[in-house]
Amino acid sequence: MAKWTPTHEAPEPLEGPVVATITGGTIVWFVLFLVQLPFYGWFDDHGHTWWLWTCLAGGGLGLIGIWYVRKRDAAIKRAERAA
Repeated sequence: MAKWTPTHEAPEPLEGPVVATITGGTIVWFVLFLVQLPFYGWFDDHGHTWWLWTCLAGGGLGLIGIWYVRKRDAAIKRAERAA
């Protein structure tokens, strides 16, 4: 098991425009859902309706992600001001 022990320190996590990234991804999921919606009949005939519901679930989870990263960003800024 010793051979799997890392010999160097882990790098610092990257910080970037997290809120914008999550918001953009959420918009993409909803756009994909809306683009596929007119073809529901085709998806249903071929057993691929899960594609639509996957996009809708991605958009819904993205909304939760937006809420989460906005709260996280606000907490980080509060901590910086307090320090």
